[in-house]
Amino acid sequence: MEAEFDQRSQRREYQGAALNRTSLAADPVAQFALWLDAAVASGIKDPTAMALATTGPAGMPSVRSVLLKHFDAGGFCWYTDYRSRKGLELAANPHAALLFHWREWDRQVRISGPVERLSAAQSEAYFQSRPVDARFAAAASLQSAPVADRKTLEKALQALRRRHPNDGPPRPSEWGGYRLHPVEFEFWQGREGRLHDRLVFQKGGPSGWRVSRLQP
Repeated sequence: MEAEFDQRSQRREYQGAALNRTSLAADPVAQFALWLDAAVASGIKDPTAMALATTGPAGMPSVRSVLLKHFDAGGFCWYTDYRSRKGLELAANPHAALLFHWREWDRQVRISGPVERLSAAQSEAYFQSRPVDARFAAAASLQSAPVADRKTLEKALQALRRRHPNDGPPRPSEWGGYRLHPVEFEFWQGREGRLHDRLVFQKGGPSGWRVSRLQP
């Protein structure tokens, strides 16, 4: 059958600077911070957007984009409804992988590891810091559940607003944060001729991380 869409003849050249062991920070979290700061400073749209991959009980993977909200040496955090598909999959298998792709820099970072929920206090603090419309949307929606139509969802939102006319809604008990504790990082830098640089940090070793280079 003739392909309806064929990009096999399309090419672009990657022009990234060399990435080697001596140019990397000793700590992968510090290296990630350097790359994220560069992406933010360049003004690209949604520099904290990351693909979040999870798996269900039957082993079927699923992936979606979410926003990184904060990170430190302890892990990478985001917020969502625990009853969403990703929430249910994390309950069944509390491990995940993240992917940051900064196309303008020809850079990717993959991060994987176990996931845990943030405390109720942490989730509450972030929920209350959100714009009021975002709080109403989160409280009115059972994320990922089927709905008859958009009008039904809008009616639920309007009813919630009537119940809380003077302030925002309370945080739903099933809405909160997650933290991924990294055990592996891969830093990918696009290079000329497709001879890309790939350097991997894996938890362990005398310094806390083992570093190796992967073939492109």
